[in-house]
Amino acid sequence: MNSYVILRGLVIFSLIACSPTHETRIQTFQRIDTEVKANAQAYATLGEATSTIGHRLTGSTNGAQAETYMYEKFRSYGFEDVAYQPFEVEAWSRGDVSLSLDGVIIPVVTLGHSPVVSSVSGQVVDMGNGLAMDYLASPKAVKDKIALVYISILPDSDPDLNNLHRSEKTALAIQYGAKGVIIINQVAGGVLLTGTASVTGEILDIPAVCIGKEDGFALKERLIARAVTASIEMTNNSDLIKARNVVATLRGSTLSDEIIVLGGHLDSWDLATGAIDNGIGSFAVLDIARAFMANGLQPKRTLKFVLFMGEEQGLFGSRYMVDLFSQSGTMDQIKYMFNLDMSGNPKGINAGGKIADMNFFTELNMEIQQIDTAYDGSFSNRSGLHSDHQMFMLEGVPTLGVISDLDPSIYGCYHSDCDDFDLVNESHITNTSRFGTMMLYALADADKLPATKMDSETTRQFMIDNNLKEKLMIGGDWHWEME
Repeated sequence: MNSYVILRGLVIFSLIACSPTHETRIQTFQRIDTEVKANAQAYATLGEATSTIGHRLTGSTNGAQAETYMYEKFRSYGFEDVAYQPFEVEAWSRGDVSLSLDGVIIPVVTLGHSPVVSSVSGQVVDMGNGLAMDYLASPKAVKDKIALVYISILPDSDPDLNNLHRSEKTALAIQYGAKGVIIINQVAGGVLLTGTASVTGEILDIPAVCIGKEDGFALKERLIARAVTASIEMTNNSDLIKARNVVATLRGSTLSDEIIVLGGHLDSWDLATGAIDNGIGSFAVLDIARAFMANGLQPKRTLKFVLFMGEEQGLFGSRYMVDLFSQSGTMDQIKYMFNLDMSGNPKGINAGGKIADMNFFTELNMEIQQIDTAYDGSFSNRSGLHSDHQMFMLEGVPTLGVISDLDPSIYGCYHSDCDDFDLVNESHITNTSRFGTMMLYALADADKLPATKMDSETTRQFMIDNNLKEKLMIGGDWHWEME
């Protein structure tokens, strides 16, 4: 055997030994980390989109531009399988609104899915936290009157109380006969919050509005001394619209029939550009997809990178996607749903579902900590509602999210007119891309997943165990027979 053949053989052996298929997972993580820190695009693309497109309201021209923007970005990153997933829904958009208290105009914003036209006047009744127990204490208190409720849990309340979503609080007010709802925001400084007040995504029969914290607590004080009459005038729009989820698919290597979904909602409300809700999540999804292509990653399972529309108005996009899987008989192929909604600067993992292998998450956290000690390896096993993972969770699919470590001040702009790009921290969104890529790769390439899809009865009990039954019943999403 001549020296050339020996040398060529050694070179080939060396290349094979150093190829990505023979990397340890920590070596793959190191390679991901180096590439993302050098080439991350989430901050830049989000900055470009917020400055050139603006808000991303479902069904609007802006929303359609955002869908196209993401589609083209996926293609530019090298994805061949990129598709729109169009759906048609009745979508709401705001018009004009005014609120007066005993004739004095108060700053106000309309909550989503309020009536197209409404003009009501009535006595205001303070219903405290707006929970079921508040109405049960005086079932006829708000009949033909206007309910005043706090968006969170009042400071002097029982600390063990579980809060409800604003839409669920509105549903309870309607159930007990209110003719209107005024919700007090929890953020100081006169910040006004929007968001849907409808649990079903359908137009409400009564108007729902939000007022600032200071005005709200001043009104509560006035109501202690005397009656107050409120007048709400509003006009809005509700039209049949078309929107599109955007889906990029990376086929798996050896378990390609098994699918992991990484998703985040692309749509936003219209008061600002939605940079935090959910720009930091959806543009991180886009950048994680870019990182998979840039690093030549092909895990065992197929990945679907999904940008959902219609989340803010009723989880419309994820409902549609889950319906498609169910109708085609392929729902069992969905093995995990990893959701990024207002997520950033991860310090740990939140895993939903019935976990069978805790060691998977312990080892994953330890390996990410080896990459960056600022990642503290936190872990939780909590499940909630009102984001796109909900529709998958109701089908028994295990879910994943990150435990975020964001500046608390950004949450003051949630669903408000200050949710703009100046709130975005470049290192925080880059960390989502870094650690999110590692988490997704570990999950999609695992020999055995740490949790499996639950059957219907197990899913039902899981919802009960996580105190979600009441909320799902109020929202009309309880899939099981009433007891």
